[in-house]
Amino acid sequence: VAALQDEKNSLISENEIMNDRLEQLDGSLDDPNTVVAKKYFSAQLQLEQLQEENFRLEAAKDDYRVHCEDLEKQLIELQHRNNELTSLAEESR
Repeated sequence: VAALQDEKNSLISENEIMNDRLEQLDGSLDDPNTVVAKKYFSAQLQLEQLQEENFRLEAAKDDYRVHCEDLEKQLIELQHRNNELTSLAEESR
């Protein structure tokens, strides 16, 4: 029982230390001059920029997909036209 109480007291003490560290880190994010806050805001800005870039690339991909579908339709039409002209050329020979 004594060993378990010592372990419990040790864990309570460690928990208090961790909670103090957490409060310090939370407080450091509120102060924009700390290194942690600067890194956090830098990472947040980078994330926003990457999300904007991703959105732009997704839009470009959709545009290219539509353009590719149009080109495929034109290719099919041109192949049919080529077949027609080839058969007409053979008939005229």
